[in-house]
Amino acid sequence: MQTSKLGKNGPEVSAIGLGCMAMSGLYGPADRGEAIATIHAALDAGIDLIDTGDFYGMGHNEMLIGEALKGVPRESYKLSVKFGPLRDHGSGWNGYDARPIAVKNFLAYTLQRLGVDYIDIYRPARLDPNVPIEDTVGAIAECIEAGWVRHVGLSEVGSETLRRASAVHPISDLQIEYALTTRNIERAVLPACRELGIGLTVYGVFGRGLLTGGWQPGAGAPGDFRHHAPRFQGEAGLKNLDVAAEIARVAQGFGMTGAQALLAWVLAQGNDIVPLVGARRPSRVTEAVEALERGLGRDQLAELEAAIPPDAVEGERYAAAQMAMLDSER
Repeated sequence: MQTSKLGKNGPEVSAIGLGCMAMSGLYGPADRGEAIATIHAALDAGIDLIDTGDFYGMGHNEMLIGEALKGVPRESYKLSVKFGPLRDHGSGWNGYDARPIAVKNFLAYTLQRLGVDYIDIYRPARLDPNVPIEDTVGAIAECIEAGWVRHVGLSEVGSETLRRASAVHPISDLQIEYALTTRNIERAVLPACRELGIGLTVYGVFGRGLLTGGWQPGAGAPGDFRHHAPRFQGEAGLKNLDVAAEIARVAQGFGMTGAQALLAWVLAQGNDIVPLVGARRPSRVTEAVEALERGLGRDQLAELEAAIPPDAVEGERYAAAQMAMLDSER
């Protein structure tokens, strides 16, 4: 397995990571046995970065990962955990809390659910508009001093917030959406990360299934948050299926699946970028590793970009209320 260092101050990790969100209901029901088998398949393939959030399934995801990792040597994997969103028993979303006292509260529960003594990278899932980022990062730094955390990460924040946070404590990486058809970060966020020596762990590489044929109109299961995402709705959703078909056509010419071409494109954007492969079946891990091993040449990258321009997909990536919470989009 190829590896990458997350920024100047982060850990050395596998060149791709495993995103576990889909294992806990946010895309609809998932099979527990297959989810655990997927985590084991990733570890067997040399993928050592496992990403989760304490709010995925209201703690379910962390407990699932903890079960899968029982008996696995702690030094053989890295855990990246997001915190902050407030949820209720009806799966509602009720804002964010990144106060220092909340940071330590969330972390205590996370350590318990995962069954570990420390988290490798701990990060707020969003910028809390009511709490200075300096306070949140300072609280994580105190957790590092206590031995409960190894590195500070951030998620979906803009360039100015990155600079303010970096002045308090070194930031290992920024987690943010980035794909062939979602390239907003290239304007200001990506240059700021490179200026500050911050790595990137990127999600949404496959457009949450939109770009790979993994979603069809009306096929979403109950609880699938994509029901509310503009890119999956109405005329935009139907038009975006044409984009997915074009990606598949170009990828076929490379002898790859659409997902493999999309992943290879992200991997080609720099060694400081580690894509998180969202998977809930072992076959997806195998497909991703093959894309990593093969890669895309310069001519193939140019052909793919010519066929799929950055603005090919219609619709925002989140509903309006969620977009308003993204510091990275301001």
